[in-house]
Amino acid sequence: MLLTENWIHIDKTVQVPVYLQIANGIINLIRQGTLKPGSALPASRILAGKLAIHRQTVVAAYDELYAQSWVDVYPRKGIYVAKNLPDITPRLLQGTIEKSCFASKTYFEVDENKIPFPDLFKPANDTNLIFNDGFPDTRLAPVELMVREYRRFANYHFTSKYLMYGPEHGSENLRIELARFLGETRGLQIDPEHILIAKGAQMAIYLIAQLLISRNDTVIVADPGYPAANQVFEQVGASLELVPVDECGIDLDAIEAICKKKKVRLVYVIPHHHRPTTVTLSSERRMQLLELAHRYSFAIIEDDYDYDFHYSSSPILPLASADYYGSIIYIGSFCKTIAPGIRIGFMVSPPNLIVQAMRLRKMIDRQGEQLLEEAMANLLKNGDIGRHLKKANKIYHERRDILCRLLQEQLGEHINFKIPDGGFAVWIKYLNGLTAFDVSQKALTMGLTVNNGKDYFYKNLQPNQFVRLGFASLNPKELESAVGILANAIKKLV
Repeated sequence: MLLTENWIHIDKTVQVPVYLQIANGIINLIRQGTLKPGSALPASRILAGKLAIHRQTVVAAYDELYAQSWVDVYPRKGIYVAKNLPDITPRLLQGTIEKSCFASKTYFEVDENKIPFPDLFKPANDTNLIFNDGFPDTRLAPVELMVREYRRFANYHFTSKYLMYGPEHGSENLRIELARFLGETRGLQIDPEHILIAKGAQMAIYLIAQLLISRNDTVIVADPGYPAANQVFEQVGASLELVPVDECGIDLDAIEAICKKKKVRLVYVIPHHHRPTTVTLSSERRMQLLELAHRYSFAIIEDDYDYDFHYSSSPILPLASADYYGSIIYIGSFCKTIAPGIRIGFMVSPPNLIVQAMRLRKMIDRQGEQLLEEAMANLLKNGDIGRHLKKANKIYHERRDILCRLLQEQLGEHINFKIPDGGFAVWIKYLNGLTAFDVSQKALTMGLTVNNGKDYFYKNLQPNQFVRLGFASLNPKELESAVGILANAIKKLV
C-alpha cells in the first residue's frame, strides 16, 4: 500500500521536530498494519513535495526510521518497511503459565521490619495550602539558568565525555568552584580533594555513618532534632545519647558529661537554624565543642543545610572554618539553595576520609549526574548562584516578617515563638492546652496541611505542643490565607 500525505499529520506549533513527527507517523502506520513489512516508501523528494516541506527533513525522518530498524535501505532501489520489525513480542519461558499480573509478595523470606523507618514519601493534598517544615519556594528556582547551561553543553564537542563514567567524588569543575565558593562565603580553606559531591546532605550522612560507626558506638544528637539523621545512626547500630537544646544551641555541658562517662564516637550538630528549633549555636559553644572534640577524640558532623539564608545579622562562620585538628565533617546542600529536586549536596573533610567515602559511594551509586554537576559548576563560576541567593534572601526575609506579624496579630494569645535570624521556618509553641496533633487534624478539614508534631522529639509518642511553620514557600497572599485558616482551626479547639 502506498504512503499518502493524508496519513501523516504535521503540527509546526508543537516542540517536537517535524522530522520526528514524520518518523513517528510512519511508525504508527506500520504498527497499525497500514504499511506492511516489505512495502516501499516514497522517495524523499516525492514525499517532501506532497508534505510541502524541505527534502532534508524527510531524509532526516528516514534516517531516524533506519536507526530504529523500522526500514531497510537498498542502494539504487529505495527504502522499504523492514521485514523484521523492531517491536518483538517476548516468548514465555518454557513450562510456565502466563499470568495476568506480577506477584504481590515475594516467595522468599523478607524481614519487613529490617528497615523500620523512615516513612516513605506521600504526596500532599494538592487542594490544600501547605505549611511545610521549611523548604524554599520552587517557583523561585533559577530553572531557566540551569536550562541555559544544558543548552550550552549541547553545543560543546566535548559534552559526550560527561555522559560516560566519571570520578566517584563528583565533577572536578564543580569541586573547584565549590571550594572557591565555600572559601568566600564560609571561610573554609579547602581544596577540591577535600570535597565529595553527594545527592543531597542525607547521602553524605549515610556515607559517614557507614564509615565511622560500629555497633553500640555512642553518637550524641540533639533532642528535639533531625529524625532522618537519627534513623541513619540507629540503622548502623549506634547507641544514641540525647542532649537538650536551648536558646544558644545544643547543650555543651551535657555533651561533656556524657564524654566523661562514655567513649563518644560522633556528635551530630546543626549550628545554624537548628532543625527544628531554628536557634543558632553561639560562638562560645562552637569553640567549646571544638575543644571537646580534640580532648575526647570524637568526630563532628556539622550539618549546615541552610547557611546561606540569614536575615537579622551577619552569620557566624562554621565550626569547620576553625577546625585545626581535623575533627569536623562539614556537609551542606544545594537542595535548599535552589530546590529539593536538585539533588546536589557535598561533604567536606580531610582527604583520607573522602577516599573511603568515594569507595563506598562507588558500591551503592557509582557517581553523580555529571551534566547536572557541570551545569552547577558554571552557575557558581558565573556568579548566578550568588545573585539568586541575594534575591531569595530578600524575598524570604519579607515572608518571615509577614508570617511573624500575622501570627502575632491573629494568634498572639494562643502561641509563643521567637523570630528566627534566618532559615525557612518559625518554631512555635501552642498554648492553652493545644497540641500540634489536634491543630493539624482540625486544620486539615479546613484546607490547610500543617505538621502534627510527631517527628520532632526522639520516639515521642505523646502529642506535643510544638510545630515548625515554613514561610519560605508561601507568597504573601498564601501566608495570609494559611494563617487565617490556622487561626480559625485553633479558635474551634479552644
